[in-house]
Amino acid sequence: MVIGAAGQIGRAAVGVLARDGWDVTALSRGGGRDDGWPGEVRAVPGDREDDAVLAEVVGDGCEVVVDVVAYGGGHARQLVSLADRIGSAVVISSVSVYEDDKGRNFDTQEEPDGFPEYPVPITEQQRTVRAGDTSYSTRKVVLERELLAAGEQLPTTLLRAGAIHGPYCRSPRELYFVKRNLDGRTRRVLAYGGESRFHPASVHNIAELIRLAAARPGSRVLNAVDPDAPTVAEIARAVDAVMGVEEREDVLVDGPPPVPTVGDTPWSVPVPVVCDMSAAERELGYRAVVRYADRLAETVASIEARLAGRDWREAYPKMLQAYGDLFDYAAEDAWFRA
Repeated sequence: MVIGAAGQIGRAAVGVLARDGWDVTALSRGGGRDDGWPGEVRAVPGDREDDAVLAEVVGDGCEVVVDVVAYGGGHARQLVSLADRIGSAVVISSVSVYEDDKGRNFDTQEEPDGFPEYPVPITEQQRTVRAGDTSYSTRKVVLERELLAAGEQLPTTLLRAGAIHGPYCRSPRELYFVKRNLDGRTRRVLAYGGESRFHPASVHNIAELIRLAAARPGSRVLNAVDPDAPTVAEIARAVDAVMGVEEREDVLVDGPPPVPTVGDTPWSVPVPVVCDMSAAERELGYRAVVRYADRLAETVASIEARLAGRDWREAYPKMLQAYGDLFDYAAEDAWFRA
């Protein structure tokens, strides 16, 4: 059973598992189907927040539950309560759980000198934030710890995903460059010299990790990122290439954004956030199925289709909530004039 099957990871995971020979039940609020799924996939509607609904869908039992939307202790306890009917689980976590050796993490990055300086690359042994209910990251740690504590009762593979990309994303970082190209902006400002690296994670690579973990149950934590971590400038040029856009000028700024809303992309970080994948290779025999640029065209096409005839804030409200005004062209033009 895949919980959250209508999301970007869920869609990819259902397809991969079904084609690998699993009998898959795809649970989502709407109960819809993806055109790419094999016909034998069973799509059912249901809200995972309802314990009775989840228990009913699990029924007499299933070999593997894949949970791509689990978040916090409540969801962990929900899964553990069904452990007598679940063989094992694969659950999505996040690289945002990591903190550096000085206790800095994603939650402190807005503070002066608060952005973490992670080792490059980050391994699964890197320390994490304290478990709690104060943020996305702390609640993911609660999720991880409660599931790992279940041990043999419910063997769980936790996948710490990076900057997820692919079609059907509700907050695609690529929007920053796609919309600028659609709007004919010939110059773009990139903070930190355009060298920021925030490790991307393709839904196709995550789905491959899910496929492998489903066949090899165990209690473990693994990073889930692409084989390459391009800089933000490289990502911009890759988007240009997909869209057939030429003669875009990158204005590189040393250090942080010169003024708010100028040069601050969804990838802009002062130090690299790059993860190591050797544990997944060792424990699961994992090999990436795509590189970042390989499936970028489908991501760009998905964004263009969603933007068609719509204000970007209506099309992607989560992007506005997370990053503010990504397209403050008046502020950019004022900065250029100054």
